[in-house]
Amino acid sequence: MKRLILSTLALAISTAVTAAAVNAPTFDPHRLSDEVKTLSSDAFEGRGPATPAETKTIDYVVAQMKAAGLQPGGDLVNGKRAWTQAVPLLRTEIVGTPTLSLSIDGKSQSLAQGNEIAVRAPMDGSTSVAIANAPLVFVGYGVSAPERHWDDFKGVDLHGKIAVVLINDPDFETGVGDFGGKAMTYYGRWTYKYEEAARQGALGMLVIHETAPASYGWNTVKNSNIITMFDIVRDKPAAVHPQLEAWIQRDLAVDMFKRAGLDFEALKKQAQTRAFKPVTLKGESFSASFKVDSKVITSHNIVGRIDGSKKPDQTVIYSAHWDHLGVGQPDAKGDRIYNGAVDNATGTAALIELGRAFAKAPRPERSVVFLNVTAEEKGLLGSEYYAAKPLYPLATTVGVINMDALDPHGPSRNFTISGSAKLGLLDDLIADAKTFGMVYSPDPKPEAGHFFRSDHFSFAKRGVPAISFGSGNDWVDGGLAAGKAAEDDYTAKRYHQQGDEWQADWPFTGMARDLQVLYVLGSQLANSDEWPDWSKDSEFRATRDKTAAERK
Repeated sequence: MKRLILSTLALAISTAVTAAAVNAPTFDPHRLSDEVKTLSSDAFEGRGPATPAETKTIDYVVAQMKAAGLQPGGDLVNGKRAWTQAVPLLRTEIVGTPTLSLSIDGKSQSLAQGNEIAVRAPMDGSTSVAIANAPLVFVGYGVSAPERHWDDFKGVDLHGKIAVVLINDPDFETGVGDFGGKAMTYYGRWTYKYEEAARQGALGMLVIHETAPASYGWNTVKNSNIITMFDIVRDKPAAVHPQLEAWIQRDLAVDMFKRAGLDFEALKKQAQTRAFKPVTLKGESFSASFKVDSKVITSHNIVGRIDGSKKPDQTVIYSAHWDHLGVGQPDAKGDRIYNGAVDNATGTAALIELGRAFAKAPRPERSVVFLNVTAEEKGLLGSEYYAAKPLYPLATTVGVINMDALDPHGPSRNFTISGSAKLGLLDDLIADAKTFGMVYSPDPKPEAGHFFRSDHFSFAKRGVPAISFGSGNDWVDGGLAAGKAAEDDYTAKRYHQQGDEWQADWPFTGMARDLQVLYVLGSQLANSDEWPDWSKDSEFRATRDKTAAERK
């Protein structure tokens, strides 16, 4: 009965808002349910990249895209587009136990991998690491932000040295300043800090872990960094990766500073100002020795496309990742398959059905691409590869609408996006959602950096306006209490666990309504001359501006 009530309510809402929202087709909840059920079944073995399950996933999604009326939009093979884009991935791991140590006033102190320090397998192309007594230099938050008149490096020579850096932004603790207050900018994300270390010529970087600014504890750091690493195959990997990338425990950092005659908390406060200058940890050095096993594996993005009728060289992208965690250790019930129903069979089903809706409508003026990427769970690598080697130019990519872990329950009164970025694409989405009676609820924890953890970010950091849509939690049936209860249940029992399985009582009516909103957003972009942009103070605005002439 509850499902019937939900379905009837959703139908009434859909009927009312469709009249108000221009060109909004209806989406079939039963078809969405069937696609999620299939993709997350045990037969697909958790959709691990570069496994037999990848072939099965590609075959299924391509068949659905063909049936929906899409054309292939992937790699050019003998002058014709294929359905996939090959994504070569570098797989690296440390062989055995690494030898790691600090030297303080000539006395060596061993560091245990996973305890005081978490060293990542190198992704700069190294097949071994042999660092002997490299000097240590504290560089504050490791930020070089010309548009904010901020430079933590101030000309310091880091060649042959190990940079030591704080996590998050300079104004995280105070909540006010040039970096968005509590909301994390990309300068606060650990990936940026390693990239900047490479640009500054550092031999390596140690990121100091603190739970609040990192938004997770040491166990998360350890479990995520001492495992096998993956990256896209890059032309110049050392340009974005220093040889040594590692995290260290806060207690170790405090002790290192103290033994160098420095006050950790006092230096942290200095680092929160423009006046900060790099500080050498006198009498201290770092050593590391280990071998590296690396090889290249190949996975694939799946790409469907509708050619634009008037401006085919201008592209609107819908994206979602098809991969999940594959097969792992058994849980208490003996289940070894990470099915990934919500994360992200829902997004993949959404891509297929949005493609079907566009294929049934009159051809859009601009081209629309339906990009189902691989290896999101390995670090956004499928989207990173596409953005590094785009099939269609980024300069004339109008925007990216990403879908990751949509809610299969009933409709909500609100929606959100990952992070707190300010851009015209969000303004458009807010306006479109309003016609459906939905309001925007900002990310409740922007300091956690969720904006940088989904596939849209691979495009955003290259200047392309991009957002990742998030389902609302203020349910029409049950309000915030019901929505939050479902969120808590998912986080505790299903997220990245074997329990993320399709459920027969999921109505998918809310997702069907959300897709109407996303269709309207993409259709408006595809049938206009609009070029949404970032806010003037965005860290991505300058990159986009460099290609402005190509959009005239």
